[in-house]
Amino acid sequence: MPKPGNCRPFFRPALTIAVILTMFTQTIETLNASPAVNRVSEFKLANGLEVVVVPDHRAPVVTHYVWYRVGSADEPAGVSGIAHFLEHLMFKSTDKIASGDFSKIVARLGGQDNAFTSHDVTGYYQRISKDRLKTVMEMEADRMLNLKLTEKEVATEREVIIEERRSRTENSPSSILSEQMSNALYQNHPYRIPIIGWMHEMAKLSREDALAFYKRFYAPNNATLVIAGDVDVNEIRPLAERTFGPIAPQPAIPPQRMRPQEPVPAAPRTVTLSDPRVEQPGVRRYYLVPSATTAAAGESPALDVLAQLMGGGSNSYLYRALVIDRPLAISTDASYQGTALDDSQFTISASPKPGVEFAEVEQAIDGVIAEVAQNAVRAEDLERVKTQLIAAAIYAQDNQASLARWYGAALTTGLSVDDVRSWPDRIRAVTAEQVRAAAQKWLDKKRSVTGYLIKDTTQKREEKRS
Repeated sequence: MPKPGNCRPFFRPALTIAVILTMFTQTIETLNASPAVNRVSEFKLANGLEVVVVPDHRAPVVTHYVWYRVGSADEPAGVSGIAHFLEHLMFKSTDKIASGDFSKIVARLGGQDNAFTSHDVTGYYQRISKDRLKTVMEMEADRMLNLKLTEKEVATEREVIIEERRSRTENSPSSILSEQMSNALYQNHPYRIPIIGWMHEMAKLSREDALAFYKRFYAPNNATLVIAGDVDVNEIRPLAERTFGPIAPQPAIPPQRMRPQEPVPAAPRTVTLSDPRVEQPGVRRYYLVPSATTAAAGESPALDVLAQLMGGGSNSYLYRALVIDRPLAISTDASYQGTALDDSQFTISASPKPGVEFAEVEQAIDGVIAEVAQNAVRAEDLERVKTQLIAAAIYAQDNQASLARWYGAALTTGLSVDDVRSWPDRIRAVTAEQVRAAAQKWLDKKRSVTGYLIKDTTQKREEKRS
């Protein structure tokens, strides 16, 4: 289920759970009575394009999203980064739009646009006034079918993505560690390959590579159109038919994506990155866990609740154990990424205080995990974090762009509209025993990679000697 975002609502300690729940119930009633109530509709065009309409009539604005069911994990071997590279190239020319003019046109219309690539999906969106919606739909349909690329455009944009990798990954020890840990966690699945690609393969990406990927995956029967805002399904259906309907489907696209899957992990792994640029040492742990798509009933919501219990703010178990009760760390965190087509990861991290050894921090982390895995969490803790998660989901419904992202991410990774709508109910139903069972089953060290980020002082000493 798509997370409601990084928002973690703060509740004053003096508030009792009963008061919080009363406030939460009132909030739900207020939002349900507002014009922002989501009467979500969905339909499919004859060419296979899925369309989701999320009405929000409070302002004459719409968020228009095209999601392609293809990401970096779908790339052919040897061309890592091609999904992200193509995302950049989609802003080049078509027969109707000159190179680089797509975003300029959206801006002249008073709108905003952007795009993104993940392991599982590639998305393109515009936020625009309602009266300009038809124009951006026509533009998006045009580049779904008529992308034109010159050798010069490809060469220029290739340098852009190489510089992006250099600045965001090569120049960030923390990013390098994350990349290496993912590569160790996934031994067989393509999630091990960075979304932006490996530098040596990015440098060889060609116009032919980009167009082959485009022709293979960019088609209406491999896409989901999500429109949230001041619209209703009766307006959108004929508009979608006129703009996207004439585009022919790609018959070679299989109904389901099939990828190599992970074997059962047999042993814990460790990765150590030593770099002179490190300012704050850190320890982090990645566990291989099911996503909302691959999990058994009840497991994914239990992992959501477990992550919030362990890492959700100053009342979380890790923060109490490592920051408050014992002065071991300056910060802690835990998170679970449930929105993925295949098995995902549960992450724990901590930044040790100066002079504190990694072994001490790890021992404390393992102690928190063991406690949760062996004993039922306290009822008040369980209710607190469930209330936080559900409240965040409710408040996020006030943002049409967030709603569009929720539904798009869900439908392109194997979930449904009903899965999105029922997520708060599934969180509400999580029991203490389900949380304990999730910790015991999935936070097993054999399923993990532990990473250490340390400062390398060797280089400085060598410079002094020279």
